[in-house]
Order: sequence, then structure tokens, then C-alpha cells
Amino acid sequence: MKYADYIKQIEIDSLWSGTKHILWNLDRRVNILSGVNGVGKSTILNKVIKGLKDGGEFPSHMLKGVHLKVSPEEAKWIRYDVIRSFDRPLMNSDMISKFDLTLATELDWQLFQLQRKYLDYQVNIGNRIIDVLQSGTPDAAEKAQALSNPKRLFQDIIDSLFQDTGKKIIRTANEIQFSQIGETLVPYQLSSGEKQILCILLTVLVEDNQPYVLFMDEPEVSLHFEWQKQLIDLVMQLNPQLQLIMTTHSPAIVMNGWADHVTEVTDITLD
Repeated sequence: MKYADYIKQIEIDSLWSGTKHILWNLDRRVNILSGVNGVGKSTILNKVIKGLKDGGEFPSHMLKGVHLKVSPEEAKWIRYDVIRSFDRPLMNSDMISKFDLTLATELDWQLFQLQRKYLDYQVNIGNRIIDVLQSGTPDAAEKAQALSNPKRLFQDIIDSLFQDTGKKIIRTANEIQFSQIGETLVPYQLSSGEKQILCILLTVLVEDNQPYVLFMDEPEVSLHFEWQKQLIDLVMQLNPQLQLIMTTHSPAIVMNGWADHVTEVTDITLD
């Protein structure tokens, strides 16, 4: 099964009821869509994401009015994740009652699902480290260290971001947990901004350095100004293989040298 490394171009036949043809040529790494309210930033992302979902788990190039060019061209499938910024109350309480009554918001539910992926990620990494060490090759220890580096980097980043509140990841725990002044916290006890940055970075980590596309719709909504400035750098540091496609209203998001990656909706709209 051949997966795409990234999306080269997005073409949308009509953004709203037969109007506004969209043609967007994408950068391999970072793509930031900007524009005034109501111009269609989120609509563009939503049409692509809906097309991907309607077409199957990892669908092909042509998705109900959404046309994607990918690299390599012969790839038929796309790995992708979606991060949304709005920490709304969960509407379907029945969905979570059998799992954990403390889950109250959509970010809580995302983090709950990510906890499971994090456990799987650790098992996979552990098995690969064992295989490498048992291989007996001269560089086995070095390769094993390299396999564990992304998880350690993730933990270091989170500790650095949360240091002002005294929270630190408990590195001996299988699931994500934090210590704070002698107390143990689970992710659902964090603030909205802390949940948001944890959700983004954990999503990136568990993809295990594979090429994939990360869609983010206005991730700055809950984030502290300093975290907004660091966001793209942290995401790309955790997985240089991913392609980021995002919308934003925040100038802070592009402050660390990403201004050249901003595209205005009006620049990709053809009447």
C-alpha cells in the first residue's frame, strides 16, 4: 500500500454553492492559510478533511469536488490527523460513560484517545529497541538510543512549557500523568491551553516520525502568546517528516520565521 509523503496541491471545484474555485499549491513542510473572518479558511480545510473521511480511511486523489495532487504521484493513500482548537462540551455523554466520567469536553475525549495511542506507541518502540539490541550489531546501542529520543524530546518539551506552573511529566508512568507539588494530575485536569498543546504534540509524537499531513484549525485560540510563537517549531522538531496545513488569525504563530509560508485565501481563489 503506497502512502503519500505530502500534498502538493489542493483544488476545490466550488467553495460555496457553485462559487469560488480554489487552487492552492502547497509547501512540503508548512502551509498557513490566513484571511479575514468569513472568507473561507476553515471551509477549505473542512472540505478537504470531509473528502478524506468520506473517501475512506486514507483515500485517493479525487474526493467529491476536492482534487489532491500528492507526492509521490503514484500514491493512493494519505495519512492525516486533525486538530481543532475549540474545547467544547461533549454532547454525547453516552459515548464516554463506559470509559471515564471525568471527560467533559472534546479535548478531553481527544486526549483519552491519544492516551491509548501513546500506550501502543510505547509498546512498538520498546519492541523495536529490543530487536535492535538483540541484533548484536556494533551500533546497536546507538540505534536503540535514537529510537527512544522522540519520546524523551516530547517529555522535555512538555516539561519546559509547563515549568511556570510546576507541572512535570511522570516519566515512569505508562500513561501521560503529571506531578505538581506532590500531587498527581491526569491530562483532563489541565487548563484548556495546556490540554491543547499537549493534544497537538502528543498527536505528532504517536505518528512515530512517519510522513503524514497534520491539519490544524486556528490552534492559537487557547494558547498562551509565547506558546503560539513556538508552536510550529515544536511540531516540526518532533516530526520533521510531517506536512502542516493550518489556518490562523494570530500574528504570533508566524513570528519565528514562518511569515513566508502564509497564504491569503484571496490569493488562491479563482472566480
